[in-house]
Amino acid sequence: MTTAVSIPRTGGSGGHTAVAARARQVVKAYGSGETRVVALDHVDVDIARSQYTAIMGPSGSGKSTLMHCLAGLDTVTSGNIYINETEVTGLKDKKLTQLRRDRIGFIFQAFNLLPTLNAIENITLPMDIAGRKPDRAWLDRVVDTVGLAGRLKHRPNQLSGGQQQRVAVARALAARPEIIFGDEPTGNLDSRAGAEVLSFLRRSVDELGQTIVMVTHDPVAASYANRVLYLADGRIVDEMYNPTAELVLERMKHFDARGRVS
Repeated sequence: MTTAVSIPRTGGSGGHTAVAARARQVVKAYGSGETRVVALDHVDVDIARSQYTAIMGPSGSGKSTLMHCLAGLDTVTSGNIYINETEVTGLKDKKLTQLRRDRIGFIFQAFNLLPTLNAIENITLPMDIAGRKPDRAWLDRVVDTVGLAGRLKHRPNQLSGGQQQRVAVARALAARPEIIFGDEPTGNLDSRAGAEVLSFLRRSVDELGQTIVMVTHDPVAASYANRVLYLADGRIVDEMYNPTAELVLERMKHFDARGRVS
């Protein structure tokens, strides 16, 4: 039987902080018998509140699966997932939908903007669907943070890729979620636009107190985080606080092609 992995700390001191999400002995497996594939292997992890956490690892290491399970987008085979004190793994479909809508924000590679709506309409769309009025002071602060004040009446086809992703970031922030999950949020952007979006995500943590979890393969993107988690073979094998792109890249060199630690 596989036991929980103890996580060595690298690159600084983590300290004790409030927890926004956590996983306990989480297993995610596909298939059965000889065809069974274990994507997550008894994972234990805490996600600190008001911090920026990056998840890294080779292809097939389980990093996107971990994010999807933490966010309630995928089920687990065994174990428990919590958002704050709410156990996600025990929720019925309706309650899970409400939790994702009201307490979790999402940013993906694809901007997922509606082409017939302008920027501000796209930003407030989730709240409009939920029948909630946006907090105007907070909305103004979010718009200012992501630098969109002069683009709110523009439709997606009138915005650059970087500006469209900033709209997506603002949409995730506007409802004041407890936690935002990003799956390669800069994957479809050039380096300059990607740096802009990553800077805005960093500012949302520093200035707005947001909690962000981001899956990435890019050491530069990971360097914007407070903490980097490294996955290999479905387990968390290391973590790094206060990362730099150089330190992250050096750590990634220790994974072989199958995701094992050398």
